Amino acid sequence: MAGIYLHIPFCRQACHYCNFHFSTSLKGKNDFIPALLREMGKRKDYIGQSRIATVYLGGGTPSLLEPAQLRVILDKLGETFILDPAAEITMEANPDDMTLPETVRAWRAAGINRLSIGVQSFFNEDLQWMNRAHNAEQATECIRMAQGEGFDNISIDLIYGGPTLPDHHWQENVERAIALRIPHLSCYALTVEPRTALDTLIRGHRRQDVSPDDQARQFLLLMDWMDQAGYEHYEISNFALPGHRSQHNSSYWRGEIYLGLGPSAHSYDGASREWNVANNALYIKSLMGSELESSGIIEKEVLTPVQQLNEYIMISLRTMEGMDLNHIAGRFGTKAAHELEASARRYIAEGKMTGDETLVLTKAGKLLADGIAADLFFDQ
Repeated sequence: MAGIYLHIPFCRQACHYCNFHFSTSLKGKNDFIPALLREMGKRKDYIGQSRIATVYLGGGTPSLLEPAQLRVILDKLGETFILDPAAEITMEANPDDMTLPETVRAWRAAGINRLSIGVQSFFNEDLQWMNRAHNAEQATECIRMAQGEGFDNISIDLIYGGPTLPDHHWQENVERAIALRIPHLSCYALTVEPRTALDTLIRGHRRQDVSPDDQARQFLLLMDWMDQAGYEHYEISNFALPGHRSQHNSSYWRGEIYLGLGPSAHSYDGASREWNVANNALYIKSLMGSELESSGIIEKEVLTPVQQLNEYIMISLRTMEGMDLNHIAGRFGTKAAHELEASARRYIAEGKMTGDETLVLTKAGKLLADGIAADLFFDQ
C-alpha cells in the first residue's frame, strides 16, 4: 500500500506564521491543473503497482479550487493509479471557503471523504493576530455545515502558545472541539519560523514574542484534557478518538512509500527522498514544455543507513507505539539496538521515557521529544 500527497500552492492570504510554499496570486491556478495532471502521468511508475490507500490534498489551500477542478484531479488519480475502493481521501480546507452547503456537498461528490479544517482558534483575537482569513463564527459554522453534509471524518487544526491565548481560552478552544464531536485534532505550538511575516513583526517589536513556558504548560494541559475526553495521543501533535487516526499521516510515521505531486511536494520510496521545485511558474513551465526527468525541477537524496536509522528514531519517538529496539536490531543491527538501549537509560531514570524492548516517551518526555531524539542520533 502507498499514499499520494498533492500540494495545491495557492492561498487567499498569507498567515503570519506560515513557511509552507504557496502563492497568494491565483493567476496561475488554471495553468497549474493541467501541469499537475501531466505530472501524475509522468510519475505513475514511482510507486509501481502499489495500491493507493490514502490521498491527501494539502497546501496552500486546496479548498480554493473549484469542485469541478477537484473532480478532474481525483478522476485522473483514479485513472492513473490503483486506488483502493476504501481509500482515505483527505482535503485541507479553510473555514472561509466553507460558506455554502452546495460547495461542501460537491466535495463529497468529487470523492473527498475526510476534511482537515484549518480552524486554529475559536477566538477572533487569535485569528486576527495570526492574519487568518476567517472569523470565530465561521470556525464553528463550517464544522456544523460539514457534519450536516455527511462528513463524519473531520480533523481540525488548533494552535496554542501564542501571546493572545491565555490558558482559559485554550481550554475553551479544546472543549469547543470536543463538544462539536470532532474525532481528530491536530494541535501545534505556535512556531516562529525564520523569514516569515511573524518573524519580521516580532523582531521589529510589532508583535509580542511567544513564551516557551506558556507553550509547555498549555501542551501539558492539552494532554490531560484529551486523555480525559477519551482521545488517543497517537503522535506528538495528533489526537484521535478510537478508529479516527489519520491514515495518511500514520503511513508517514510508519515509513511507508508515498508519492508527492505539485510544487515543493516530497516523495519517499524507503531508501531515497525526492522533492519538486518550490516555484509555481517553473513547475508549470517545465511540465508543460519538457520531460520531467530532465527539467531540473526534481531533486533527490539517497539516504544512508545511518540517516534511515536516525529518521526512524525521530519519527517513532513521536508516536504512542514508540521506538522498537527489536525492529532496529533486525533492520540496522544488534549493535545499534544495544547502543540505543544504553543511551536511553538516562531518560528512563529521569522519568522521560518508559519501556524495555519498546521505548515510549512519557508526558514529560514529549515536551522534549525533538531534543531527546537528536541526542539519540548516530553520527553520520
